[in-house]
Amino acid sequence: MADETALNDFPSLFSLKGKVAVITGGSRGLGLNAASALLQAGCSKVFISSRKAAACERAVAQLNALPNLEPGARAIAVPADSSTGAGVDSLVQQVAQHTEHVDIVLANAGATWGERFETHPEAGFAKALDLNVKGVFLTVQRLYPLLAKRATAADPSRVIITASVSGLAVGTLGHQATYGYSASKAAAIHLGRNLALELAPRHIRVNSICPGFFPTKMAKGLLEMTGGLDKHAAANPTGRLGIPDDIAGAVVYLASRAGAYVNGVALELDGGAMWDWGQRLEVSDRVEEPKKKTESKL
Repeated sequence: MADETALNDFPSLFSLKGKVAVITGGSRGLGLNAASALLQAGCSKVFISSRKAAACERAVAQLNALPNLEPGARAIAVPADSSTGAGVDSLVQQVAQHTEHVDIVLANAGATWGERFETHPEAGFAKALDLNVKGVFLTVQRLYPLLAKRATAADPSRVIITASVSGLAVGTLGHQATYGYSASKAAAIHLGRNLALELAPRHIRVNSICPGFFPTKMAKGLLEMTGGLDKHAAANPTGRLGIPDDIAGAVVYLASRAGAYVNGVALELDGGAMWDWGQRLEVSDRVEEPKKKTESKL
């Protein structure tokens, strides 16, 4: 009878020693949190991409100053605009100058636009769709040869898509409605499921993470306009907003041997808030507050 307590080298279960990762939108926020986690989990190279070269260089300097990295491990700046085919081609060319393979892709670059229904612009919708959906597909498609290079059944490569709980539930409405963002994140999640089945036989796993509110630069403005960080934290079932450790743990899990059998999943990182959404919606100028019923005296 097999020993059910036996595990295959448990100490290495969450290790990423020697792995090579590419992160789009990696110069700040959740992408930078994830980059720090991947490096500290053992990655030998982590490529940091965003549109602004200076932002990439700042992020790389911070990451390479981390105290507990593997010998020779480093972050490398590869600035590129992931919303266009030409930009993704540039990203791939830069990465290929430093490595012959990639083990992990975190498609994290994202854009949002908040404006009321009546004046929501076509440009805002297009911006979200171009980066949050088309950019994800092009990034995975054009990095595929590098992802496939070392992928095996025993050690598959990984794609992780940063989506959002806004792609699973209703996003922000009213004065700062994020129609394009919510639609694009729903599309990104479904794209991830399609890619998961397409690429699984090629030894590549594809999953999405769906963060709720984290106080990043992108989210802070909306958080402040809709009541402030303390209000949103108090409304969460856990009593807090997301922190960098929450992203770090999820990304390392999905990228490591621990997550090798996970495929096509959309992992919610929101403290359970999405399931409590109906209780937390605030009355806005869109809907009049219902009048309280009075008991009949008859």
